[in-house]
Amino acid sequence: MNDTAVISSGQANRAMWLSTFAFTVCFAVWTIFSIIGISIQKTLGLSGTQFGLLIAMPILSGSLIRMFLGIWADQFGGRLVLALVMLVAAAATWMLTWATTYPGFLLAALFVGIAGGSFSVGVTYVSQWFPPEKQGTALGVFGAGNVGSAVTKLLAPLVMVAAGWQMVAKVWAVALAVTGIAYWLLAADDPKLAARRAAGVKPMPFRKQVEPLANLQVWRFSLYYFFVFGGFVALALWLPRYLIGAYGLDVRTAGLIAACYSIPASVFRIVGGQLSDRIGARAVMYWTFGVSALCTFVLSYPDTQYIVKGIDGDIRLSLAIGLVPFTVLVFVLGFFMSLGKAAVYKHIPVYYPQHVGSVGGVVGMIGGLGGFVLPIAFGALSDYTNIWSSCFMLLFVLVATALAWMHFAIRRMDLARFPKLGAEHDLPEITAARAAEQRAASQRKS
Repeated sequence: MNDTAVISSGQANRAMWLSTFAFTVCFAVWTIFSIIGISIQKTLGLSGTQFGLLIAMPILSGSLIRMFLGIWADQFGGRLVLALVMLVAAAATWMLTWATTYPGFLLAALFVGIAGGSFSVGVTYVSQWFPPEKQGTALGVFGAGNVGSAVTKLLAPLVMVAAGWQMVAKVWAVALAVTGIAYWLLAADDPKLAARRAAGVKPMPFRKQVEPLANLQVWRFSLYYFFVFGGFVALALWLPRYLIGAYGLDVRTAGLIAACYSIPASVFRIVGGQLSDRIGARAVMYWTFGVSALCTFVLSYPDTQYIVKGIDGDIRLSLAIGLVPFTVLVFVLGFFMSLGKAAVYKHIPVYYPQHVGSVGGVVGMIGGLGGFVLPIAFGALSDYTNIWSSCFMLLFVLVATALAWMHFAIRRMDLARFPKLGAEHDLPEITAARAAEQRAASQRKS
């Protein structure tokens, strides 16, 4: 670990808040297709699957480059890498307005996705400024930059209705470019990079940085993040379309309600970091998966009509989730997902302090790929089943799998550390009585 004792709290907090603001703007750009994609779908007459692929393309590129950007942040410093990411993504977002065909939009979306790679850079950079006991909270604050998704959902519909989707892309591009320049001017090199340069030490080679990726534990963390982050991104992209199709809302109302999911799923990540520091990341993950499984199970139930053969004729019953209960359930789901996102990244600097860039990058990459795969799966499921709630059915299967793997992995580790846990045991009173009987029997024999 770095010697964080010589870093003032002012320096550390400055690095954290600058990075959080930058990540917020990056995330707003990364999810821009959740709003402008609706207008593009109408113009081009896209199917649900085609729409899912379009909104997922930025997530694909932003995820695939995360590991490499995390490693480069370790080698060259997060300040430089993050500023370059923002400037390149800003140029790509502006050029998005030149696209006119579906393949052209897919290609443009791929380059816009570079903004999503900012996460692994920020995690690597911010973690260098804080000691282990404070990293959960610091990374939780940084991760709250996910709220950029809500910013897009609240503001982009207003701009799009007033001036068209092209204006949304131009305004978001300018904001990202200005943020990138400001970040380069205001941020400082992280202490690890500064110390290495002062000592003339070369950065850790690529091959050594990726060595921890051979551990199954890293991929287990990645599955957790596939749900808590990938599922969050997928729903952040899909919910406006879901609300318009399932409840007949207009784009502005759908964007506002979708923000009720995105905001808690982002801001409360800070709480998740604090809880992970206080009660442990494992406990937070159990709560996250347990409540998420319950929410997705209820949300997955489709609008159903029952006909019961009564004595005097048929009795018709209807079971459906109204808009208000749906919004409440989605809010709760977003809240617990936000806790889980922070808890996953609490593990990484603790278990892999010298490999935060590579491990954090690959976990972020897999999580981000969830944000790519799941919207496409949502669109395909809606086309195949003709049921809107099929997206929540898929999420329920995913979270139940993650919960089962986590529980049995933890149980296996506990048995390895404490073999006696595997032996038969009963209530203390019964155990004590059985021991007394065994002592009495041995005394009679003697």
